[in-house]
Amino acid sequence: MDVIAKRVIAARSGNNPFVIGRMKSGWLVLGETQPLPGYCQLLADPIVSSLNDLQGEARAQYLLDMASIGDALLAVTGASRINYETWCNLAPSLHTHIVPRYASEVEDKRTKAASIAYDYAAARPFDPEQDKTFMEAMKRELRLGS
Repeated sequence: MDVIAKRVIAARSGNNPFVIGRMKSGWLVLGETQPLPGYCQLLADPIVSSLNDLQGEARAQYLLDMASIGDALLAVTGASRINYETWCNLAPSLHTHIVPRYASEVEDKRTKAASIAYDYAAARPFDPEQDKTFMEAMKRELRLGS
């Protein structure tokens, strides 16, 4: 079982501290590190290998949830745009990295994919106290229950 599937199972049982809330298509979680403020992921639930494994309404809902998270990030962070990355190569369970991008980033980083421009492993780690305000703001913006 890959790391994304394990995170979904932990979210279902209430044991994933990164969970912001339950979307219709899966779980909105804060990144374990914050290479850019507000970096989140959408983890599909039910667990599937790729977007192409979802059909009809389930596929449409996943894409709608991605865009809704992006809208919320724009409102909460003041980012200038949102990048969406759905690879599922290393961890073959559908998940999307949803990354706010800022006008204040230096140009050589701003114009590259965040996963190339930033060292995610060296970024500020998740901190429940420091990230609580952001997570609560996202819940309010998306109208997610606790």
